[in-house]
Amino acid sequence: MNKRISTVLAILIAGGSLLMVNCNGDGSKSKKDDFAIPDSIFKDKPLMISKEAMNDIIDNISSPVEMAALIKSTGVPFNQKFLASTKNVDNLSTDFKQALNLGVYGCDLGYLNMYEKTGSIISNMQAIKKLADQLRIGHFFDFNTIKRLATNNENIDSLMYISVSSFNNMDEYLRENNRSDISSLLVTGMWIEGMYLACQVVKEVPHKDLVERIGDSKIVLSDLLLILKNYQSNSSFANLVKEIEKIKKEYENVTIHVIPGEPEMVEIDGMLTFKSNDQQIIDISDETLAKIIAAIENTRTMIINL
Repeated sequence: MNKRISTVLAILIAGGSLLMVNCNGDGSKSKKDDFAIPDSIFKDKPLMISKEAMNDIIDNISSPVEMAALIKSTGVPFNQKFLASTKNVDNLSTDFKQALNLGVYGCDLGYLNMYEKTGSIISNMQAIKKLADQLRIGHFFDFNTIKRLATNNENIDSLMYISVSSFNNMDEYLRENNRSDISSLLVTGMWIEGMYLACQVVKEVPHKDLVERIGDSKIVLSDLLLILKNYQSNSSFANLVKEIEKIKKEYENVTIHVIPGEPEMVEIDGMLTFKSNDQQIIDISDETLAKIIAAIENTRTMIINL
């Protein structure tokens, strides 16, 4: 799959991060800095992020299906109760509400695909198609093919690929046609839902890798806020920023350390590239984790009840 992933796909199963590391001169363990954005920057007017800068942030947030695979690897079985209900879809009357919830449903689609719950996909797909049509991006969504694959329990890899490609095409179109505000809402909805799914699994089984992935999302959160604040002259965006900042506050006690390792040259797809062997250590207490989970749950509830 093309390395350049969309906003939506990046959060399809949420997680991952941009590493911003300050290493000590002696090569010992160092604390990762959390680069706070002063609110004074945004008081009078939005910070206009260039298209290139926004794409860089988006493209490096994560890789698709990573979190879904990690969730499944914990051994926690599929749980329909984790998913957002599609009953509210007809009440989503604005682009803001539709884009946020399209991200939520898109993430749930990834969860359904990963667990091969093809029988539950149709209602989710219908909600996605309706919202995509209302946002004028439904023509990128190959609903008939996905419905056929899901209904006939055909190749799950093909089902995942077409689902991912549909979202990728929608998001690329949005960013190339000066609708990055909608794209930013898709990424936010999908990131929140992906984190929510991870948090629900951790509440049942505190799997070490999944807990670390939640902690590792500290920097992703700062990047999302940077994008959203670009549009906070809109009151709906301003309120969303306030909600996301509540989550960010609970991440203040999460620390990320990096032990530098010796990089090595490896061959990937016939090309030599550098592979980092740094070791990352994430410190997150049970108390901090519980507060992060509660904050994410509250924001997710707000989104699905818009």
